[in-house]
Amino acid sequence: MTVPGPAPAERSDEDLIAEWKATGDEAAASALVRRHVGPVARFLAGAGGGDDTEDVVQEAFFRAFRKIDSWRAGASFRTWVMTIGLNALKDLRRRTKRHTTLTLEDRDAPDERRDPAGEAVVNDQLGRLGPAVQRLPSMQRHVFLLRAQQELSYQEIAVALGTSEGAARVHYHHAVKRLKQAMEGEGHA
Repeated sequence: MTVPGPAPAERSDEDLIAEWKATGDEAAASALVRRHVGPVARFLAGAGGGDDTEDVVQEAFFRAFRKIDSWRAGASFRTWVMTIGLNALKDLRRRTKRHTTLTLEDRDAPDERRDPAGEAVVNDQLGRLGPAVQRLPSMQRHVFLLRAQQELSYQEIAVALGTSEGAARVHYHHAVKRLKQAMEGEGHA
């Protein structure tokens, strides 16, 4: 009698990827997608995916599984898929030559204990912050979203965007400075 291994949700990304590569186990692939689709979608929406976010996320995972042999064990699978997604978004922009809108909304279920007045203030600030983030230079925008939204380390950001850790810190600092100025400027208008 064989003892079943841990459920796919409990297994590490490396184990799930190894299983997918060895046997083509759909459950392992599905577990990886379920684990990472939310953060990848939020990042790509923030990076300017707009109405195309769902398609770009799907393309990112499609490309990731097609090129799974290029993923390095020990590296963050999520960061790797985000990088692939960012490239897919750039490809889409080149093909369509159109501008998209940034959305920073959190797609999780609302907490009924929230203060409605506080919620209105936050929604107002996010409504003003979104366009300001969209106006950032692309590298600053991507670093800001990976740091503030995805909570990646500067080292992970550097790997994802093909830059140095120091450059990632500088881009983040400049992005925050620009966003503060934009928010202060709009607050006094």
